[in-house]
Amino acid sequence: MASRATKIILPIAIIGSAVVVMMLLAMSKKPPEKNEAVESAFLVQVEPASVQDINFIVRSQGTVRPKTETRLSAQVSGKVEWVNERFIEGGMFNKGDILVQLEKYDYSTELKLAEAELARAQAALDEEIARGKVAEQEWRSVKGSVAPELGLRKPQLAKEQANLSAAQAQLERAKRNFERTSIRAPYDGLVKSKNVDLGQFVNAGVDLGTLYSTKIAEVRMPLSDNDLAFMELASAGQLPPKVTLSANVAGQQSQWAGVLSRDEGVLDEQRRVIYAVAEISDPYLRETDASGTPLKFGRFVQAEIIGQRGENIVLLPRSVLRLDGTILTVDEQRNLRINKVSVQRADEDFVYISSGLQVGDLVVTSAVPNPYDGMKVRLPGEKGDESDRDKEDEPETAIASAGGE
Repeated sequence: MASRATKIILPIAIIGSAVVVMMLLAMSKKPPEKNEAVESAFLVQVEPASVQDINFIVRSQGTVRPKTETRLSAQVSGKVEWVNERFIEGGMFNKGDILVQLEKYDYSTELKLAEAELARAQAALDEEIARGKVAEQEWRSVKGSVAPELGLRKPQLAKEQANLSAAQAQLERAKRNFERTSIRAPYDGLVKSKNVDLGQFVNAGVDLGTLYSTKIAEVRMPLSDNDLAFMELASAGQLPPKVTLSANVAGQQSQWAGVLSRDEGVLDEQRRVIYAVAEISDPYLRETDASGTPLKFGRFVQAEIIGQRGENIVLLPRSVLRLDGTILTVDEQRNLRINKVSVQRADEDFVYISSGLQVGDLVVTSAVPNPYDGMKVRLPGEKGDESDRDKEDEPETAIASAGGE
């Protein structure tokens, strides 16, 4: 009976003792200290403003094309007797090289006939001249007076002179036709396409292939009115603007230098742009010994055109310009200021400020949500920058840990 009472009373006593201890601990606990919340200034990244004189860069793009493109054709008819091994797609040739040779037997025969006809006409003329002299002497010996033109055989002489001129013209034509059986390259270049081969009969005027001149390449680039406002096309006595072309070739970035030669002078009605043309000399590096990457026809390239020069310009990242045309700066009291600026030009990467900022102004380059004039901010490294303060403490903590070991 006593054992049963002990089993009941003992747990109650333990629970009661625990309750009493908890009440004593709660009564003896001190209330937490109340600290006023300190509002930390917003952390911003800044960049000091500086002025400089710059040349505006106008960017565009285009495809490399030859300045001169020729559709090769025959001027005489004939069977293809020989084809140059370099007359093949991509083959390089020099000015004057024979690309296609036609059979010349018939034209050689015509040349000989023309030479014979010229010799006959010359002999007939010489004979007529001699007859005229004889006729003049006979007339004077018989009549004793001035002979008339018919008596001196002058009409016959004129006829033989005309026959000689016709024979000379026929000989010249025969020589030209004979020479035209050898179809030669009109300039240094390469073969774009080939439409004829050995044994084929071709008529005069038939397209034999397409040739590209490798002397000068062109790039046709679209430009907007805004781009044209910062460019100066070459005029009489002035050097043309320089153009730098670039492209990725075999995994490496390559560049080529050129000049802006002209604009086409007509606005594209659909795209509302005007096309300017850049020229690049010796794109295949055939005339120079310089080692480099050839600029091949058909390659798509990016272009940077050196435009007008701007003075006292503040050059900043494009992201600092807000939609309302303002830029945020920080004054000496670390207050945020909203500045209205004059933007002379803006592109994908930069904004060019002509007025509204002073040299040394701290321009905010980081994002600031809901900024207002006079907003308190702080710069990296200043008091209240917890991230910077943690970084300053890292070396001391590392040294202390090393000492403890």
